[in-house]
Amino acid sequence: MNIRRLVLDVDKAITRPAIVDLAQSIGGVAGVQAVNITVTEIDIETVGMDVTVEGDGIDYAALLQAIESAGAVVNSIDQIVSGDRLIEHVPRMR
Repeated sequence: MNIRRLVLDVDKAITRPAIVDLAQSIGGVAGVQAVNITVTEIDIETVGMDVTVEGDGIDYAALLQAIESAGAVVNSIDQIVSGDRLIEHVPRMR
């Protein structure tokens, strides 16, 4: 499957890893061309983040390993886009 975008809910400890280090680990994964990390929540011990990764043929297993090796954990996959092109989310009108 040609994974082109993943949006992940990721947590890390307050002290480790630094967000720059996490982005560098993710950027080294095969197929990754861009990384966006947005902090969404901070509490006493953890930092919650939305991590968006785009590229062509992203190696999902290697991506998970890079995140976990850096000291963070993936809670969920919130979006996946695969195929020959990117499809932007279009909200439904109700």
